[in-house]
Amino acid sequence: MSGTALVTGGQQGIGLGISRALVAAGYKVALASRSAPDTPAVKAALTELGPAAIHVQHDVSDIAHVPTMLDQVEAELGPITALINNAGVGAPVRGDMLDLTPENWDFVQNINLRGAFFLAQHVARRMEAQPRDSYRSITFVTSVSATMVSIERAEYCVSKAAAAMMAQLFAVRMAPLGIGVFELRPGIIATDMTVGVRDKYTDRIEGGLVPAARWGEPKDIGDVILPIVEGQMQFATGAVIPVDGGLSISRL
Repeated sequence: MSGTALVTGGQQGIGLGISRALVAAGYKVALASRSAPDTPAVKAALTELGPAAIHVQHDVSDIAHVPTMLDQVEAELGPITALINNAGVGAPVRGDMLDLTPENWDFVQNINLRGAFFLAQHVARRMEAQPRDSYRSITFVTSVSATMVSIERAEYCVSKAAAAMMAQLFAVRMAPLGIGVFELRPGIIATDMTVGVRDKYTDRIEGGLVPAARWGEPKDIGDVILPIVEGQMQFATGAVIPVDGGLSISRL
């Protein structure tokens, strides 16, 4: 089974891991990012992924641009059968939540929550209008921070907790249409977003924080996405899938 996937933030990190898996499985993939087409990360991703992938420039927080971006994807690759809502930002400043500024709060919510919701809304409407001869799915990539507290990045945790509810809402709304909606919760994944805390978390992982005793890799997320978009889990719509090596399992 194959189709057209739109992966936000698909040019790097977890998004690139997902894009690699989709292209290898025969999907056409649109990488949506606010990065310009000539940036090194975009050029490297397109070179690696080959002719099955295109890049569309899109700032997730710019919801007014969504219809134009989706028109471009459909014109070049055909109707979108899988949306992977992956793009996100971390806390601009890690620190005491009592010092959190409204500006940093709004920056994170506008991308991780508001932008993700309205992109999914537009894609869902287009999926609704498609014939049902192909399986369609929407996947929200959130984080273990949806339920695990990090007081030094409160705005990020709140955005992911709200995104978890967003996934549940879309799952119930889209289920009668045969459109599956899923939530993936990555744990500690080796990406550019975690470079600054690499040493800190390596020590904690080696100390037993992650039962699997290793960092997660973007490929780990890519491996999980395939059965979702291929329809092998369609009756499990609404499922929340941790991809964290056991990190979020409560332990004594």
